[in-house]
Amino acid sequence: MSPTPGIDVPDHRGRTGLDRTGRDLSRNPDVRVTDVEVLASAWHVLRRTTLEYRDASGEWSTQQRETYDRGNGATVLLYDGGRRTVLLTRQFRYPVYVNDHPDGMLVETAAGLLDDDDPETAIRREAQEETGVDIGDIEHVFDVYMSPGSVTERLHFFAAPYEASARLQDRGGLVHEGEDIELVELDIDEALAWIRDGRIQDAKTIMLLQWAVLDGPFRR
Repeated sequence: MSPTPGIDVPDHRGRTGLDRTGRDLSRNPDVRVTDVEVLASAWHVLRRTTLEYRDASGEWSTQQRETYDRGNGATVLLYDGGRRTVLLTRQFRYPVYVNDHPDGMLVETAAGLLDDDDPETAIRREAQEETGVDIGDIEHVFDVYMSPGSVTERLHFFAAPYEASARLQDRGGLVHEGEDIELVELDIDEALAWIRDGRIQDAKTIMLLQWAVLDGPFRR
């Protein structure tokens, strides 16, 4: 049998052992992982895991779960407390376009994958790439599993102030990575109105905007 990239030999991202994830987990005595199958690993990893689960009655059952592992990420709400504004992005997202979004142009907080960085370092990098803003002081807000039924990602949420003078451009993103990002500056009340009328439909953005008025810089 020939070696399988990502399992026996490195794949194009240098990864091996992708079929080992979860096999050694023992934190929950009611869960025993018995098999892990890699279904796809072109960039992120889709796995089918077979596990045994003991329910409240003590009965064991065999179950299968498919998980999509895209790594963990971070996001940041950039806000100007004096002017009561937030700095968001708008970019094309094919997954929402193919699932009934009118044009796929999603309004979001700056965000990105951690790759090999810690969350704060990663979000400072992503904010600079997407908005051109170099973050100074930053506040960690919370960490959230965004779609726990199938996606492994944990997203680290931050908030940071910015000044109008720090916004030196109207567009952002790395051209060589195919990014084409429009910057959107909104009054906080206008941003909340965009949630209500559906112009903002991104979960992480809604969570950070609501945090901003409940517990954050725009708390009344």
